[in-house]
Amino acid sequence: MIKPIPYSQVEINGGFWQQRQQLNHDVTAPSVYHQFDQTGRNGAFRCDWKPGEPNEPHFFWDSDVAKWIEGAAYILAQHPDAQLEAEIDQIVDDLAANQQPDGYFNIYYTVVEPGKRFTVRGNHELYCAGHLIEAAVAYAQATGKTKLLDCMVRYAELIDRVFRVEHSAAFDTPGHEEIELALVRLADYTGEARWLELARYFINTRGCSEKDIQNEKGDHTYNQSHLPVRQQRTAEGHAVRAEYLYCAMADLAARDGDQALADACHTLFDNIFERRMYVTGATGSSHYGENFTVDYDLGNLHAYAESCASIALAMFARRMEQLEPDGRYGDVIERVLYNGFLSSTSLDGKSFFYENPLEIRPALIGRNHCVHWNPRCEHFPITQRVEVFSCSCCPPNILRFMASAAGLLYSADEDARTVYVHQYMASSASFDFGGGTAHLTQETDYPVSGQVRLTWHGPDATLALRVPGWVRDWGEPTQRGYIHRTVTDGSVVELDFPMPVRFVTANPNVQEDSGRCAVMRGPVVYCMEAVDNGDNLRDVRLIPGTDAPAPSRCGLPAIAIDAVRRAPMDALYGDLRDRAFVPFRARLIPYFAFANRGKSEMLVWAQVQGAE
Repeated sequence: MIKPIPYSQVEINGGFWQQRQQLNHDVTAPSVYHQFDQTGRNGAFRCDWKPGEPNEPHFFWDSDVAKWIEGAAYILAQHPDAQLEAEIDQIVDDLAANQQPDGYFNIYYTVVEPGKRFTVRGNHELYCAGHLIEAAVAYAQATGKTKLLDCMVRYAELIDRVFRVEHSAAFDTPGHEEIELALVRLADYTGEARWLELARYFINTRGCSEKDIQNEKGDHTYNQSHLPVRQQRTAEGHAVRAEYLYCAMADLAARDGDQALADACHTLFDNIFERRMYVTGATGSSHYGENFTVDYDLGNLHAYAESCASIALAMFARRMEQLEPDGRYGDVIERVLYNGFLSSTSLDGKSFFYENPLEIRPALIGRNHCVHWNPRCEHFPITQRVEVFSCSCCPPNILRFMASAAGLLYSADEDARTVYVHQYMASSASFDFGGGTAHLTQETDYPVSGQVRLTWHGPDATLALRVPGWVRDWGEPTQRGYIHRTVTDGSVVELDFPMPVRFVTANPNVQEDSGRCAVMRGPVVYCMEAVDNGDNLRDVRLIPGTDAPAPSRCGLPAIAIDAVRRAPMDALYGDLRDRAFVPFRARLIPYFAFANRGKSEMLVWAQVQGAE
């Protein structure tokens, strides 16, 4: 079985990602904590709110803080921080003091609607429980402290009794998936099989429960309850819920050898990868329901592309790497890392996007707000990141994903004596392998360049190295996206992935992108902003073959490239024969760095000269 090498055994020790993780520690963690303090989320764990007071707890507040605790725990595992630890301990103490005698804990159903627990499927109780379980495991791993873990085990025991044994709740499976994958993680950490059994119950019951249908009427594709999970073939509904579900399905398929479950995961991944994923790795194109819609519906201006959905897709792909070696999974994780995920956070680490559009035209925003009779008025994403949202699931999710990024790099298959290198970051890993201890060091400034140097110390082994899917003409065959090198103690393997600027086209069925290209260099998607190139970016035509690197303040180079745009016209319409073009030097920046210099037009998919 292919097993991931966990973040706790890998240190990112240089380059682009070390800088981002340092920012995550120094700025993002305290900033999110401060915002949660100001909005009442942290204090809500005291369970002393009274009707009429400000900051009425919402039914998902537990999960916001739980994700912050989990992210902070990952930071603590690498960098001890007394203040961070004390902040977590205070929240844990409050939780423990207010946990009910039978193990139940949920802020909303303790102080806002007491007596109504486990009655409303859509109100996130089990979702919150799942995130608290994940936080508890992460904190125990990082510090050895088990107070939160003990509380969550008691809560999980109650959930097991109520849902799996007694069937006494008003619904059978959670409206928002998350607890399923958390239970697998709890089972892995504690070694207790009962948590796997509860995860199986939730997975096997979804799409089969009449009680769920009656409790939460409406479109059951929204929460993936339209079919039993092994019969699902397309990614449907709320993108984050779906991808969390698929994570748990892949987890159980790997542990149980459940081929039907594995087959469903492969089919669902293929549907996303081939038809429902943005070039940035983002998913969930619709504002309505934060949903997947239909194949190839990947609009840019109204793209929802929730930050949490990008994270969830990377989590799903990481789990698929346990089922089989296939470079596509690493390609998806890489695409998410450098684009759809990284765009979520400002360059100063304090502000966030919930949505990550691929085009911004500020002049259009608000154009239909006066149409009072339109019940579903046109939606545009915000143009500038903010520090907190009323639904603030994304900021702490970003924190925890960034802090645990080292866990995405490597996997090991002891039976095949093979270590997989999935991602390229300056790092060092130490782990048990082949009856001894292995040390793998990676030196690289990737993705500034594609040069990578790996040094192996340990038993004889094979390194399986992912050749990124964007590499053209690698020069040797790959096995499902990997090349293999035999290594002995002290072996050095060097790679050099060429990184020319590429013009990427979309499938013709993605009609939004017809006649346009996205510019990429290595794994990084680029975009134009009006602050560099003037307004009306949709009229710009880029000229391939004229590119050169340009200075940038985001850690990766910008691209300067020749371009033309139509000359201004006095008339609204004109004859094609009179069309004139004005040449200029366009400047493209990494997509993740957009919206850091004030409100501006932005465009990913551009016209290209000669591409008609």
